[in-house]
Amino acid sequence: MELRETFDLVASLYQRARPEYPDALYDDLLALTGVAPSARLLEVGCGPGKATLPLARRGFRITAVELGTALAAEARRRLAGFPRVEVVTSSFEEWEPAGAPYDLVYAATAWKWVDPGVRYAKAAALLRPGGRLAVWDAGHAFPAGFDPFFTEIQQVYEALGEREEAWPPPRPEDQPDPHAADFAASGRFEVVGTRRHVWARRYTAEEYLALLDTFSGHIAMAPERREHLYAEIRRRLAARPDGRLTRHWSAVLTVGRRV
Repeated sequence: MELRETFDLVASLYQRARPEYPDALYDDLLALTGVAPSARLLEVGCGPGKATLPLARRGFRITAVELGTALAAEARRRLAGFPRVEVVTSSFEEWEPAGAPYDLVYAATAWKWVDPGVRYAKAAALLRPGGRLAVWDAGHAFPAGFDPFFTEIQQVYEALGEREEAWPPPRPEDQPDPHAADFAASGRFEVVGTRRHVWARRYTAEEYLALLDTFSGHIAMAPERREHLYAEIRRRLAARPDGRLTRHWSAVLTVGRRV
């Protein structure tokens, strides 16, 4: 099983455990793309509809493509009250659309899972001249003063051989746009705007473990390693007065115009 297919194993949990994107991100998306509810939108990798529902509520007509059968079913259930939204079960690479070109193609925490040799060329082919491509990811952020729990738990990841990045990571404001270079290198899109959003959520131990169960690396982790890691997380949070941690999130929205 490919890592991108692991998310379908936790379809209902993904919806409950993953955070909602900030309303301001959608405001920026609409401001940078200029789309109105009359536009045709295509979402790549909609999952359970995290980023589909907020735009459906704003009146948009959306075709949402999702690889996972269970995730697509969850999205259809949540979007049943929006007749202008269609959820298609398919990989983006294999999907063949019908009808007029789209005004906006977007992907929320899904673009990196699409074949790099296909994604920009296919998005450009599906867009009208001057149409927009928008992508963003929600990742772990480490602003100044981030929760020291994450420095402590790194020792456990390192002992398990699971740590892959240098520690500590750079602050959000010191990180470049993760998508801009690829947009430019594709030769098909000109970046017209970038916006960064950082927000925080508090988690109990069980809430945080449920979140970890939606990440491909933790899903694919050897069971004995995962059990040891989760036991350490529970133990360390149990020692805190309120038993909670604060995790910061960062989403970088990149919008490009088809050239």
